[in-house]
Amino acid sequence: MPEPPSATSRPPTREASAPSVSADGWRQIDDVVAALRDVLGDDVLSVCLYGSAVGGGLGPVSDLDLLAITRRSLTQAERRALVSRTVAASGDLSAARPKRPIELTLVPQDEVCPWRYPPRHDLQFGEWFDPGDQSLLQPREDPDLAVLLTHALQRGVPLDGRPPAELVDPVPHADLLRAAHAAVDDVLPDLDGDTRNVLLTLARVWYTVETGRIVSKDAAASWAAARLAPQHGDVIELAGAAYRGHAEDDWDAQPGQAAAAAAAMTAQIQATFG
Repeated sequence: MPEPPSATSRPPTREASAPSVSADGWRQIDDVVAALRDVLGDDVLSVCLYGSAVGGGLGPVSDLDLLAITRRSLTQAERRALVSRTVAASGDLSAARPKRPIELTLVPQDEVCPWRYPPRHDLQFGEWFDPGDQSLLQPREDPDLAVLLTHALQRGVPLDGRPPAELVDPVPHADLLRAAHAAVDDVLPDLDGDTRNVLLTLARVWYTVETGRIVSKDAAASWAAARLAPQHGDVIELAGAAYRGHAEDDWDAQPGQAAAAAAAMTAQIQATFG
């Protein structure tokens, strides 16, 4: 008779795989997973946690990022019910605060398997949600889904159903690069109003196009800072430290420096495309 598996051979628990998630955070996650099951039942094929929570870079205001792969698209009634339940679980939108923001993305399996670019999600919920504009929660093409899926496939923590790698194919590297390139055009117009996030996003895009892998924003910041001229590297290090809650970043006090650092990273990203 074969020996039972040893304790050391068991897969790590979800808590061990995402140690920076607090008990309150896990309760939020469980609420959203329960909502998915209540609304879609067995048509939920997979739910996983990805992003900063599993990349070692969960900052004070980081989202809890959840990906659900489904058998089918939501009906409008199901969409409203799921959004209502997610609002109750998420950050500033929740009546019971404080909570971390939730970002929830739903992808029907047949939208990404077989793979095609640009991919299309069925729903994406985040703190930008405006109850008066339901159009933000409708299905749409989303190049950034290529990056999201790559992160979930590389480092996602399965929470319910099958692991996503059993349901979708890896994103082709060429399409990952296309998505990363598109992200630059998307975020640069927000540099003045969302400086820290834009700088960290550019650092992560640069890391991804150079390595084909995804890391947390603060890890990407350290990587990028080491490769930039000191005057730009210091700016990226500050953004990373502020993301971790270790520094204050007053960008108005250093006009032009963030724009120069963003331009330096953008040039490096563009260089990878010839």
